[in-house]
Amino acid sequence: MLQLRPTCENCNVALPPYSTQARICSYECTFCSNCAEGVLSNVCPNCGGGFVPRPIRPARNWKGNNYLGSDPATTSVKHRPVDLSLHEQLVKQLAGLAPEAR
Repeated sequence: MLQLRPTCENCNVALPPYSTQARICSYECTFCSNCAEGVLSNVCPNCGGGFVPRPIRPARNWKGNNYLGSDPATTSVKHRPVDLSLHEQLVKQLAGLAPEAR
C-alpha cells in the first residue's frame, strides 16, 4: 500500500493525499511536479528511475472500506534535498534513455 508521503523530498513542499502535484518513482520516492519534471529532469535521484503522478486515495468510503479513513497517509517526512551536482552527473549518464529503458 502506498504511504502517500506528506512532502516533496527535495523542496519539502506539502503534498497532501489529494494533491495532483505529487510524483513518485517505483520505490515511492516522492517529489512535487516542479522538482520531478524541472529540477530532476524526470530522473529519480535515489534510483535513476522515472516519475509518474501519485494516485489519489479516496477520502470517502465509497466501497469496501478502501479510503483514507481506513488507510491513512503517513505523516513521516523524508526531507533529503538533492545534491544537484551529483544529480547532474546521473542525468548525463542516463541521457536519452526513457524511464522504461533504464
